[in-house]
Amino acid sequence: MKQKSNLRTKIWIYFIIFSASILLFLWIFQILFLKSYYKNFVVNKLENSVEKMLSSFQSNNYEDILDKISMENEVCIEIINNDTTKYLSVLYDKGCMGGETSKDGSFYKKDFINSNLSKKIYTLVNPRFKNKSIIYGIKLDETNYAFISASIEPIDTTITVLKNQFFYVTLLVIILSLIVSYFVSKKISSGVIKINNEAKKLSQGDFNAKFDTNESILELNELAQTLEYTKNELSKTEELRRELLANVSHDLKTPLTMIKAYAEMVRDVTYKDKEKMQKDLNIIIEETDRLNVLVNDILDLSKIQSGTQKLNIEQFDINDLIKSIVKRYDIMVENDGYNFELNLLDNSIVCADKKRIEQALYNLINNAINYTGEDKKVIINVIEKEDNFRIEVKDTGNGIDEEEIKNIWDKYYKVDKTHSRVHVGSGVGLSIVKNIFINHNCNYGVESKNKEGTVFYFELPKKIKNEEIVSKNKKNIRKKNQD
Repeated sequence: MKQKSNLRTKIWIYFIIFSASILLFLWIFQILFLKSYYKNFVVNKLENSVEKMLSSFQSNNYEDILDKISMENEVCIEIINNDTTKYLSVLYDKGCMGGETSKDGSFYKKDFINSNLSKKIYTLVNPRFKNKSIIYGIKLDETNYAFISASIEPIDTTITVLKNQFFYVTLLVIILSLIVSYFVSKKISSGVIKINNEAKKLSQGDFNAKFDTNESILELNELAQTLEYTKNELSKTEELRRELLANVSHDLKTPLTMIKAYAEMVRDVTYKDKEKMQKDLNIIIEETDRLNVLVNDILDLSKIQSGTQKLNIEQFDINDLIKSIVKRYDIMVENDGYNFELNLLDNSIVCADKKRIEQALYNLINNAINYTGEDKKVIINVIEKEDNFRIEVKDTGNGIDEEEIKNIWDKYYKVDKTHSRVHVGSGVGLSIVKNIFINHNCNYGVESKNKEGTVFYFELPKKIKNEEIVSKNKKNIRKKNQD
């Protein structure tokens, strides 16, 4: 396997490579290409002068213009008419060819005049100053010719000076790069190392890991915030997992213990007394039903959350469904004094999966019965809105604290942390309700006031297309669960 370097080493190496690349770039362009760059610069200067001369030719103050061009561009200008110098610029330096011939004996003026070309460039050695000059010959008209020249100063000495200077600059830059890159890499990597060390603790189940969310680097700060949020969510999940195990263990243990105890009693004691045996067998059946409810509710929740349970959307009257569910509690009304107050509307037709909404309502009413006040009153309201019907299930109990409301939809989450249950229930009822509402893509929630009771509500559309629900189903399950 390829050996991997740590972050600090990589940053340090990249910084050195970057500095070295810049220095190499300077060496190439300032030393190797300096001569060609300088020559091109001089040629461009001459071409610029030529353009100005041609554009102003035949002007009344032409000589003044030529003097200006010569001074601004530092070039020598000579205009010849019939082999006679008609104009010579005021600037006269080593770039100006003093005579007709160069050091190598070329007659550039006659050569250009006889060539009948409109433009031509010569690179010659000045016989007086022994330096190279570039001469730009142009034809102004049939009798007038101009020669613009500039010196190419020897720059070998300049290049040697630059080489010596660059050697020390390179050495200094490399040393500074080593120092700066060390501290920069240390600064950047220290935050990553801290986050990594805390993340290792988190991976081992240590929820006391601390992620510093005040990092000076934006990306590191965002990473720390994400991991801090992840830690908090994992901590909640772990707490719920432990509570779920405790609740499920309790809910399974109690009926199993009772089933075993009454079965042994039937076997050893009451098998001779038919009346007592029948009573004990009924208790065994009831406890078995309780186990069945728990198992079925957990299976239903698993199916709903996985999205394998498809919705069967239909139109039905929500009032009829509420009345049929409430009728099942007649025995509790007669024997235990419960009171159901129904505030319904006429012809409240909704579009939803009737079986799932029935399951949700049944769980909400059970929850209201479990937590209602001493008056044992449960209120069910149907309220018409513009496009929806809002269904409310209200109890008159002590209410739920604000910080607890967001957690009550979780499996086995209980405001009361004790495991005792007065009423039979699976502990996953509200989680099933939540996922049914998510599948329907409907608005739902809880409103509660201290000592005034709690209202669970949801809204169902008066009219909606099947495909709209199906297409939004999975997306909203993920979004709601994340929230």
